[in-house]
Amino acid sequence: VQLQASGGGLVQAGGSLRLSCAASVRTFSFSSYAVGWFRQAPGKEREFVAALSYNEYSTWYAESVKGRFTISRDNAKNIVYLQMNNLKPEDTAVYFCVADRSEVDVRVSGRVESWGQGTLVTVSS
Repeated sequence: VQLQASGGGLVQAGGSLRLSCAASVRTFSFSSYAVGWFRQAPGKEREFVAALSYNEYSTWYAESVKGRFTISRDNAKNIVYLQMNNLKPEDTAVYFCVADRSEVDVRVSGRVESWGQGTLVTVSS
C-alpha cells in the first residue's frame, strides 16, 4: 500500500491540527490493514504515536498523546486521520502514517510494512 500524508503546518501551543493520510492499495483492500502514525523530532528517534485496528475496534496511543490525539479512518475513502488537540511544543516533529496487515507490527517501527512520506508539524510556544 502507498501512503501520502498531509496537513502539517505551524500552530501555536494549545492549538489543533488534523493530519490526513491517503492510501493507495493494489492487492488487499484498505479495510484489511491496521493503520497508525509515528513521529520523529529533530535529533530524536522515531516514536510510535497512535494506531487503529482494521475493524476500528481497537486503538492504541502513546502515553504522551492520550486524551489529546485521536486516530480515525474512512475506509470508503481510504484515508486515515490524526486529530491533534491541545498541541504542545514537544509535539513538534515530522509525522509519518503507516499501514500493516498486522495490528501488532503496525505499532513497531522496525516491523511496519508500509510508510508514507512525513509531514512536518511545528508547535510554537
